[in-house]
Amino acid sequence: MAKIINLNMANNNDTVIFGLENSWELAKNIGLSINKEIHPVTKVTFADGERLLSSEITTRNKSVYIICNTAKPVNDNIMELLIFIDSLKRASAKYITVVMTYYGYARQDRKAAGRQPISAKLIADLLETAGATKVIAIDLHNPSIQGFFNIPVDDLRGQFIFSAELRSRKENFVIVSPDHGGAVRARQLSELLDHGDEIAIIDKRRTGPNQSEIMGVLGNVKDKNVVIYDDIIDTGGTIIHAVKALKEQGAKKVIVAATHGLFSKGFDMFENDKDVDEVIVTDSVNHDHLKNYKKLKILSLAKFLGLVIEANINKTSITDVYYAYGQRHK
Repeated sequence: MAKIINLNMANNNDTVIFGLENSWELAKNIGLSINKEIHPVTKVTFADGERLLSSEITTRNKSVYIICNTAKPVNDNIMELLIFIDSLKRASAKYITVVMTYYGYARQDRKAAGRQPISAKLIADLLETAGATKVIAIDLHNPSIQGFFNIPVDDLRGQFIFSAELRSRKENFVIVSPDHGGAVRARQLSELLDHGDEIAIIDKRRTGPNQSEIMGVLGNVKDKNVVIYDDIIDTGGTIIHAVKALKEQGAKKVIVAATHGLFSKGFDMFENDKDVDEVIVTDSVNHDHLKNYKKLKILSLAKFLGLVIEANINKTSITDVYYAYGQRHK
């Protein structure tokens, strides 16, 4: 079990912040950024695999925040989160806000074929039933997932994290969406940059789970530095094909950027691909096992999420957070 983070400044007595094991490093950094104490969660695993999660401190009539993600192992992380939320509800916590930096099952947001589930809706129902009173998420795969909830959901935009990084490089970039569905996301990032709002789109056809065929590139990338921007990198095969297509169209430097770097098949395919110059992701999921790769850059969400949590505690506007974060990083 991770050790408690002791900070010198007094904490708001009405607020308690927990970090689940899968997001402890991020939670620790959030606590340091806002001078709040971060509490670990006690976890017991029984011989048959059952788990019991609970708090060692009182949460009665408190506003509780849980820093977590539900990436691989998805089912284990979801179940642990639900159990812990239930423990807080039964301990009489007043409000339970789940800061879920990665929302597992978000890609199952509709029925793509007959007899399929809508698992993203099921997860929303489970979180509410367990006792969550609010969810703070980062780049939901489909913003419409907010409508699956009957409680408030803040779907934070990762574009601000990436725009701050790209602005600092003093280069001009064409932002590329890896498919038609991500065009709005790419446009928003492009508009946050000071280099213009030109974008390009990869025209692809989905042929199966984690499989696709590149049909062409819509937009001018010849002799330009490009950033392929997506919400999720899973196996990475589709992105690698997109990189090849951009190089064939004359792109110079190709940077791959995504809020959630799952890398289900590892990072070697990016590290060893001569056409990929760099991969930029956030720490929405833990990447400790990938830190030795030279082409990988990990951006921290800690300051951004810290500002958002402070806004919730102080009952101020999230829009002001976007502005403040953008101004701090210009």
